[in-house]
Amino acid sequence: MQPPDQTRVPSGADTLAAVAAATLAALRAKSPRVHCITNTVAQAFTANVLLAAGAVPAMTASPEEVGAFVAMSGALLVNLGTLDRERRAAIDTAIETAIARNVPWVLDPVFIDRVPFRAELAHDLIARGNRALRLNAAEFRAMSGTEPTSRNVAQYAREHGIVVALTGATDVVADGKRQASVANGHPWMAKVTAVGCANSALVAACVAVEPDPWKAAVSAVLIGGIAGEIAARHARGPGTFSAAYVDAIHALDADAIASHARIQ
Repeated sequence: MQPPDQTRVPSGADTLAAVAAATLAALRAKSPRVHCITNTVAQAFTANVLLAAGAVPAMTASPEEVGAFVAMSGALLVNLGTLDRERRAAIDTAIETAIARNVPWVLDPVFIDRVPFRAELAHDLIARGNRALRLNAAEFRAMSGTEPTSRNVAQYAREHGIVVALTGATDVVADGKRQASVANGHPWMAKVTAVGCANSALVAACVAVEPDPWKAAVSAVLIGGIAGEIAARHARGPGTFSAAYVDAIHALDADAIASHARIQ
């Protein structure tokens, strides 16, 4: 019989780290197509992050094509970063197709705190049945009309029947019944254009292979945060960090997730 101090019962954090590792393995095994209507400055970086994680990116914003692309995708990301007329029209078609084909979709309401039209659109979109919402503190204030506290995030998630992934110094992921806090990440993640947009795409990719959207969002946030920490160790600044981040996503494995995860 082993002494008690040699016996370890897995904690909730261990379980979620294992879920993230399994989700990443599923991404690499299934290679889901993720269609991204996203910020023009984020497209290339987002595509590279998805490829590094094991997914297949698609980026067309043409209203004439987007429906066909979404129909053969495992998930859809709607990012409001570049909201020109073409993308606005493509968003409607993409969401209609996603709903009709039961393709899960994720909303990233970029800059809704700065432009009233974006906020109005985001409120309209949230009523159309997305699986997850990834946003920062300022965007959450604009979206919910409340402060970005753990309690308010949980309440908003519960009221709207969605998963909310609030990113910041500590990320909070809630669905109204369950909540996780992820302390992984690095300040340089906020110094490189498109890291946030790419991480929203990671949420969509994880939703494509993990049927529980809360577990999918936790997995994506954890994967992105750990990759940021690893990348920072190999980078000399934000410029080299960008490339190191893609490399870190590509090299990430179950052991690295288990040893780096700071989640509760």
